[in-house]
Amino acid sequence: MKKVCENWRTALNNVPFGIHLFPEFEKKAQLASAEVHRVKTVAEASAVVESILTAANVKNIVAVDSPLQQAANLLPYLAQKGFTLYTSAAEIAEHAEQSDCGISTVEFAIAESGSVCMDGMAYESRVVSMLPPLHIAFLPANRVVAGIQDAFDLFSHVFDRGYLSFITGPSRTADIERVLTIGCHGPCRFVIIAIEEEIAGGVE
Repeated sequence: MKKVCENWRTALNNVPFGIHLFPEFEKKAQLASAEVHRVKTVAEASAVVESILTAANVKNIVAVDSPLQQAANLLPYLAQKGFTLYTSAAEIAEHAEQSDCGISTVEFAIAESGSVCMDGMAYESRVVSMLPPLHIAFLPANRVVAGIQDAFDLFSHVFDRGYLSFITGPSRTADIERVLTIGCHGPCRFVIIAIEEEIAGGVE
């Protein structure tokens, strides 16, 4: 799958980051109506996702796989629990608009704004995060930078072309008579699964 940066973990060494910034990120993300679930191990993550999907009555899922999800055995686990999964580029393109949930992995978070950054070079990464009404994003919990300026400093080291997205809470707009509407242009729920356990060799 195409990415703007093939090794975000190494690229992060260009700016200060760390799990000590997570509490501020979590607070700001929740203020923006994101739901944050922090778990210690990858083994805990799949059960948390299953409970969220079951409570939301999710049946169909489009998912962009990642080493972090693989470490959690997420997709085989969800398939075993009876969820219908679409994971290939062709399946995602066909089913993203009708699916109940999109699952992705984001590169890092920003404490200042409660945002996460997604490498959206690949079409399937963009649509799983925008089209289904529920978006669940996996995040390595230690990858938090302090501010937006740090994020752009990082981009200056890796960006040549492509798409990068900041996601701050669920989709919202108030462009018509200042009436706030959630989920008008994207997901009405945004859930972050932050995993403290570091995967051997880093996670990309």
